[in-house]
Amino acid sequence: HYTTDIRSREENKKIIESLYGLSVDIKKIRKLKEWVLFQDVAYVKETATILREMGADEATIASILERWPEAILRSPAEINSQRELWQLVCQNEKQLIKLIEQFPESFFTTRFHENQKANILFFQELGLRNNIITRFLTSAPNIFYNPVEKNKHTVKTLQRSYLSLGGSDANMKIWLLKLLSQNPFILLNTSTAVQENLEFLQKNDFTNPEVLQLLSKLKGFIFQLTPTSMQKSMLFSKNVFKCSDQELKHLMLRCPALLYYSVPILEERLEGLLKEGISIEQIRETPMVLELTTQIIQYRIKKLSALGYNVRSGTLQTLNGTKKDFEVSYGKIQSKKERPMFNPVAPINAED
Repeated sequence: HYTTDIRSREENKKIIESLYGLSVDIKKIRKLKEWVLFQDVAYVKETATILREMGADEATIASILERWPEAILRSPAEINSQRELWQLVCQNEKQLIKLIEQFPESFFTTRFHENQKANILFFQELGLRNNIITRFLTSAPNIFYNPVEKNKHTVKTLQRSYLSLGGSDANMKIWLLKLLSQNPFILLNTSTAVQENLEFLQKNDFTNPEVLQLLSKLKGFIFQLTPTSMQKSMLFSKNVFKCSDQELKHLMLRCPALLYYSVPILEERLEGLLKEGISIEQIRETPMVLELTTQIIQYRIKKLSALGYNVRSGTLQTLNGTKKDFEVSYGKIQSKKERPMFNPVAPINAED
């Protein structure tokens, strides 16, 4: 919307002075979005006034304008409309200001105001809690730019798919809300893509309950894949683990990452494990280790080695899981190592 041909023009002194008056670091703006300073019309003081009314202090206002200078190009009417809209899901203005400071771009993107409003109301009708909707607004704002009809259509496709896979009417709402909460980006997919991916899994002998299981385990990421990419990953895993179609299917149900990650990522992770002296057989026993990056694996092996634990000769189960899971496994090995071999307070002779 704004001209970026600024070579032959001069900065708007009025904008500069107003920003200085708010203790905004102009150097940051010149580095980040210099073109904003060349605009003929800006609403620096008005924007600051609205933010102040919401409870922002001077440091917060300066921080918002430094991080997203385009804010000053939105009219007071546009900003107030966004304010009203976000208040539909924010507990209070204190929370709203906190969100604006963290995610100014999401708040000041006003072009899709009507779509944003319709989608917020639709998500509320679906039963999504306001705190989930605010998370969407900040982390996945694009889903609000869609016309609401598109999101409704995708949701209907998901509901139909769930029922056709044997899911029950009674559980559908819980399933859908959980899926959307875990991965709202599903809504950026077309309903055709959703359908194609499910059909691909069914053609590859995954039963309906198994497809449902994959959907839940993959948190909806399955809809960001394509039949081609899934086919390539499956073929790669089949060759690496030298297994039958049935065995491959079981491996994928245990570790959906084998379906989700692209061949280059799987190759790199596999190579990293083999370099550490881990065998293909061990990986096949615990395929979930492929969900972890090479760096995480190296760090965990190093920590365990320091305790004298050799992953090459044991199970990979200790390497597995989230950071929290690993800390628990590590703690158990550590306490075992530190525990004395005998109980010094026990009687030496049982007959005494």
